[in-house]
Amino acid sequence: MSEAAHGNRIPQAFEGDEDGQQDIWIFGYGSLVWKADFPFEEKRTGYIKGFLRRFFQNSIDHRGTQDRPGRVVTLVHSDDPESKVWGMGYRIGASEKQQVLSHLDHREKNGYDRHCVKFYPYPPCTAQLNEPQPILLYVATQDNPSFAGLHHTLDEIADQILGSAGQSGKNPEYVYKLAEAMRQLYPGERDDHLFELEQLLLKRECRPEPPTTDGDTSRSEASKEG
Repeated sequence: MSEAAHGNRIPQAFEGDEDGQQDIWIFGYGSLVWKADFPFEEKRTGYIKGFLRRFFQNSIDHRGTQDRPGRVVTLVHSDDPESKVWGMGYRIGASEKQQVLSHLDHREKNGYDRHCVKFYPYPPCTAQLNEPQPILLYVATQDNPSFAGLHHTLDEIADQILGSAGQSGKNPEYVYKLAEAMRQLYPGERDDHLFELEQLLLKRECRPEPPTTDGDTSRSEASKEG
């Protein structure tokens, strides 16, 4: 059964395994795509299926404030079980996972829950694991106080992002960095919600449009880092 077939329920994550002696994998689909503020053994480019990445979560800390919330991404179920969200998988060593999970639980405290899905590493690499595997990720619950809703237009989201800033920096920079990471790591893959929002912000801030990236060299090289 695909993840999307569960409707609003996402499979529970590694019940009881957090205290085990095995390594675990963490999936990043927002700022963790381009940076990780925790120790890891290796990282792999790849994707999960059955979800959509959307700017449907308010940020009152990292990219906004209580008075002026910013917007960051979360995941929602797709009607298409084969739809892909590209991101970065990080393998966390067994000796580090309690520390990393505690750190991420605090980092994502603003309405995110920890869940488990299947991760598909890509492109294939002879030096690293290529088989699909369970991976942990953080998804904003739709009943959390910071969930912004499913029906705002991109114009409305752009209006909220412009001028918002938090402890991690200006909100528009979050969008630009995520879009640039997608182009560099996953050339040719589309994320229309992200790229169209980026274009709206660039026009409103009178910034030049980013160059188009072709080929897959960057993705192959990035997947070997760790």
